[in-house]
Amino acid sequence: MSAGKDGLRLSGRATRIEPFYVMEVAKAAAARAAALVHDSRPMIFLNIGEPDFTAPPLVQQAAARAVQDGCTQYTSALGLDTLRERIGGWYAQRFGVDVPACRIVVTAGASAALQLACLALIDTGDEVLMPDPSYPCNRHFVSAADGRAVLVPTTAEERYQLSADKVAEHWTDRTRGVLLASPSNPTGTSIDPDELARIHGVVRDRGGVLLIDEIYLGLSHDQRYAQTALALGDDIVSINSFSKYFHMTGWRLGWMVVPEALVPAVERLAQNLFICPSTVAQHAALACFEPESIAEYERRRAEFKARRDFFLPALERAGLPVPVAPDGAFYAWADTRAACAKLGVADSWDLSFALMDRAHLAVTPGRDFGSADTAQRIRFSTANSMAQLQEAAERLQSLLG
Repeated sequence: MSAGKDGLRLSGRATRIEPFYVMEVAKAAAARAAALVHDSRPMIFLNIGEPDFTAPPLVQQAAARAVQDGCTQYTSALGLDTLRERIGGWYAQRFGVDVPACRIVVTAGASAALQLACLALIDTGDEVLMPDPSYPCNRHFVSAADGRAVLVPTTAEERYQLSADKVAEHWTDRTRGVLLASPSNPTGTSIDPDELARIHGVVRDRGGVLLIDEIYLGLSHDQRYAQTALALGDDIVSINSFSKYFHMTGWRLGWMVVPEALVPAVERLAQNLFICPSTVAQHAALACFEPESIAEYERRRAEFKARRDFFLPALERAGLPVPVAPDGAFYAWADTRAACAKLGVADSWDLSFALMDRAHLAVTPGRDFGSADTAQRIRFSTANSMAQLQEAAERLQSLLG
């Protein structure tokens, strides 16, 4: 343990958790944006992975009805049975995969799902293999369960994803399993289905567990990658969310699909740690699966693809190439070496502040996402409107072109 402010003694766990630099940069950008209130070039925020769309009309109406009708009391810790059934139906309709409702656990966002999965499966000292780069909070969920995330460097040639060979190479007696994300944050790249099957075989043969973060799966743009890992077998733990494809970020609602034998343990943990997910959000989410809502989500998915297709060439022209085109989500993982040289800065951290100050663009430096060449990478979010992306492209070209 170590002392915090005012001599308050902090746990070793708390001191091990690194800052979430995405949010640290966001605070700096917000402070600068406040000073630009009368400026002709306000700050454009390309740093946070949040859709600019909100929940569609049927979802908003369902939330209002739930409040009006008094449907606001606790639900089961596993979530509303009707919602679990709707989620199962979505897997069948969209992916052709049978996922029974009894394996689905509704959670307080994907973050709660990851926490529950880690607490249910990881003991002190267990190691979990993850790709580098990867979403920082995922490794901190492992750490919070007193496990250790082992980041395995990946390359553009590997689509910044793990391979079966690398999993086998890094597996030790302490390895508990593998945590992947497909599509990935920060790269927007998915793991090849054939390679995922091989990884699953390696993990299964070693008696481990394969966890996969699929929160961006609904925002896949390439049919080859638009498949759920749950098709590989009922021993996989899949994490999903209503935040990204369903545009309910602040509603804090997600779910996980687990082996049926794991449900009682997850339920006990959820009862004690969360009681239940938001009841109003659950009733609202039932409307996500109505045909009218799905049609709107698909229209928006096409819009995200159009934004990607515009912005990647714009980054290339500005000297910020993206080595692997993202096939999903709404991120671009750009190489900053030429841009850093152009502005005379050391790395992507310094470049991000230079872009804030000189182009009024907020972006996310690679520091958060690991150490595999991340000092020379920036994550751009393309979740903004096309008009904002066009203006951002003009500013980048003016500064760096």
